[in-house]
Amino acid sequence: MSVSLKVDKIEHHTVIKFFVKEGLTPNEIHSKFIKFYGDSSPSFLRIKKWAAEFKHGRTSLEDDPLEGRPKCATTPEIIEQVHDMVLDDWWLKGREISETIGISKERVGYILHEELDMKKLCARWVPPLLPAYQKCTRMKISEQCLERFNKNKTGFVHRFITMDETWIHHYTPDSKQQSKQWTETRCSAPKKTRLVPSEGKVMTWVFWDAEDILFIDYL
Repeated sequence: MSVSLKVDKIEHHTVIKFFVKEGLTPNEIHSKFIKFYGDSSPSFLRIKKWAAEFKHGRTSLEDDPLEGRPKCATTPEIIEQVHDMVLDDWWLKGREISETIGISKERVGYILHEELDMKKLCARWVPPLLPAYQKCTRMKISEQCLERFNKNKTGFVHRFITMDETWIHHYTPDSKQQSKQWTETRCSAPKKTRLVPSEGKVMTWVFWDAEDILFIDYL
């Protein structure tokens, strides 16, 4: 705080104290400040606060000293707390973290991006996630197949045929986002009838080896 600003505040507080002694209300004091000080007048809330304190016996004209240094939101304890919350729930929003810990959303974003080097990404579609026992089964089968292949590198035995099943969609309706279109501001939202084919799919078996697809069967 500059010296001139501090002097201005003390001057304002002195005038407020004088008007309180005169019996003026905060509204009347604010009107007089606007008349004589113009744009440099203190706000009505500040006048109301100081008028109430002087009315209840305050004598000091200076602001109360701040207790200690302002709390820093990027302490190791808070960073660790944010990290633990994210590890417990990967879908947490910054607002939820902010409300739980009691720090600003900006500080939460700084901790996540700068201190923890994290970013939030949309999930990527992948084949079905396998539990641990299914992964072990696939590993054992692969090892058996590799062992057979190494023992019989010549002849028909080395040819492995693989089969998998999948759903094939033969119609995919437009989503609400895909049906958006530009319109003039004064126009209402476009309309779309419900008389469209529903989504259809069929189970398909596919057989292939290392060289080509061998057979496709639609069930």
